[in-house]
Amino acid sequence: MPILQNWRVTNKKTQQDIMADINSDRILALAGIFQAAGLVQEVACKSTVEQSAFNTSIHSIFKINASSVEDIYDGTSGLKYGLEIIARLFNKNNKKTDMEITRYVISMMVLERKLIKNPAMLETISVGIEKADAQSEYFGNHTHENIIASLADLYQNTISTLSPRIMVSGEHGYLEIPDNANKVRTLLLAGIRSTVLWRQKGGGRLQLIFGRNKTLKITESLLSQMPVLH
Repeated sequence: MPILQNWRVTNKKTQQDIMADINSDRILALAGIFQAAGLVQEVACKSTVEQSAFNTSIHSIFKINASSVEDIYDGTSGLKYGLEIIARLFNKNNKKTDMEITRYVISMMVLERKLIKNPAMLETISVGIEKADAQSEYFGNHTHENIIASLADLYQNTISTLSPRIMVSGEHGYLEIPDNANKVRTLLLAGIRSTVLWRQKGGGRLQLIFGRNKTLKITESLLSQMPVLH
């Protein structure tokens, strides 16, 4: 079975518990999308990356049949970067809009719909991720530059061939640096992974338009529950 269809949560909770958690799970998955988009922008415009958030996003690609949404992202703290982006962009008092991040998010949602309808491409991605996972045993972790390069090639040969392609805007030739280009492509793959999960949890584009206040409220609640580091 294609790995993207296996990108799901094997949940053993009762139906009542599932209904109680589903809104938070959906927002966590949405944060995964925004986190990937924010990191893409960071790499393209600054040639840097918030390493902890980057690690979480990359690791999520390999999390198959996780016991919970939190497990996919190594706990809610792994999504702090993405949750903070949602809190900023969804706050009506925020006068600054970030059209690049929003554009990347919407583009990933469009491509995810096309990808799910392409069984052959899903199978190719499945094989590619399994290969990268096996390689990571040799290199020691999933974020080694050779693993990132492998996943970037996989993205370029599959999802990047779908239309419309995601056009990433950068500065000072940063995207011409091979390591940066590889990170961007792999982060887009991670973002689409989160989009798959978001759809599975009932996510839809209309929620982004008409459910902004509810999304912001849940996001702020999740952020408030995170431990404060001293």
